[in-house]
Amino acid sequence: MTASGTHVEPPTHSRLNRRYWDEEAAAAHGPLARAHWSDPEPGWGLWATPESELALLPGDLTGRRVIELGCGTAYVSARLARAGARPVGVDLSREQLATARAMQAEFGLDFPLLLADAERVPCRDGSFDLAVSEYGASLWCDPRRWIPEAARLLVPGGLLVFMRYSPLYALCASDGEQASAFLRRPQFGAGGLGRLERGGRVEFVLPHGEMIRVLRGSGFTVESLTEVRAPRDAHRDYPEVSADWARNWPCEEVWTARLTG
Repeated sequence: MTASGTHVEPPTHSRLNRRYWDEEAAAAHGPLARAHWSDPEPGWGLWATPESELALLPGDLTGRRVIELGCGTAYVSARLARAGARPVGVDLSREQLATARAMQAEFGLDFPLLLADAERVPCRDGSFDLAVSEYGASLWCDPRRWIPEAARLLVPGGLLVFMRYSPLYALCASDGEQASAFLRRPQFGAGGLGRLERGGRVEFVLPHGEMIRVLRGSGFTVESLTEVRAPRDAHRDYPEVSADWARNWPCEEVWTARLTG
């Protein structure tokens, strides 16, 4: 609904991704939630890269108002809550949020969970000090929509931290196969980067230049871009990328940006 009460149909990618997470992906990711919630050392991404190594978050989170955009089972929000923050998790999947609520009950943590599209969050302007997304809105939402929305939700000087697939990985990957050492798609034009159709779901990976333009156009100043490398003792390979590939090239990256107007 808009402020005037008019119903607005969600974008096609939001409808596809909601169906994917409710009907397919939640069954696979749900069993992982307990391990993520109970992990003693917070880590980021496919390789569980420690926060102590990446240092992406403010040193003192006590009392900070945080919104996790595309929270899934909300394990990132749980880590933030344990560190003293006041998180709110937002996700468009009922099934993912049902798992998150079960984890809250099991682990004795309580924070708000909102069923909503991260491109249109039902919270007031300037409600948060920090916005975070780990393969949530950062991958499944249109950056031209969710980044301006993150800017709206943050206070002036607020921080945005998000992890996503790297453009290089997206150029070397194809649906159903591991990333190769060869480019499999163009960066420009039809079939290039941007909106990636992947068999009933939609992901978004913008090239670096376009991502910088979107961030700057929303009032952000980029503070860092960290390209994550798989460690030598990586715990596993994934269907989409092997640890060996990710030791040679970055398959994921983390951006931090400050809302400076």
